[in-house]
This record gives sequence, structure tokens and C-alpha cells, in this order.
Amino acid sequence: MDTARLLPWAGLDGKPCYLLGGNGTGYVSRLADKVEAEQMNSAAELIEEACGILTDRTWTPGEIHLLAVELNNHLAKIHRVSESRGTRLLLLEDDPDEDADDDVCEGNVPDAPLRDASQVLPAR
Repeated sequence: MDTARLLPWAGLDGKPCYLLGGNGTGYVSRLADKVEAEQMNSAAELIEEACGILTDRTWTPGEIHLLAVELNNHLAKIHRVSESRGTRLLLLEDDPDEDADDDVCEGNVPDAPLRDASQVLPAR
């Protein structure tokens, strides 16, 4: 795969960082895979925490605000991961010469128990 990869971190000025060229097996690619996996795991843990907080219904407005801020931060990181991985998957589909056995990225995507809002919010 010979293209720019959106990396899971921003530069000092807040602009997106890209890795140019490569085949996805170099040091920066492996580091990006590791950071993405950590971001996915962290988001899964926050989802669990959010479900617990919302289920208990003993929160203060400040706690809900903090939870919303944290969920927003994690959502932004996961959105970047999904953009990066989606772009790489599309490139693989378009490249018939690419080896089908190559992994697009290493690291795992956790099975987060995503619950729908009806399970944690009161019915109206």
C-alpha cells in the first residue's frame, strides 16, 4: 500500500499528521497501530464507566458534564481511527495486486458492550 496514512495523533499546531508511503510494517506504522489499539481500549472502558454512571442515576450535573467532555474526546479519537482505517481499506479494495493475506493494521478492536440508550436512560 503506497499512500498517506492518517496517524492517530496531531502535530504541535493541532494539524493532522500523515505517514507517507510505506507498506504498513515499519516502526511508525506499528506505533500508530499500538496507539489506535490503546485509544479503542480506552474508549471501551469509558463506555463501561458511562453506562454505570447513567444506570446508577446518582450523578451530579458536574459529573455529567465531565462525562460528556470525556466521551467527546474519545469519540474524536475513534473517529480519526475510523477515518484512517476506512481509507486504508478502500485502497486495499482498489488495489488488485495487493496480497490478500497482509493485515491492514495490527492490534485488536475490543468488543465493547455497546448498549442502546433505552437500557440506561429513563423512558419518556
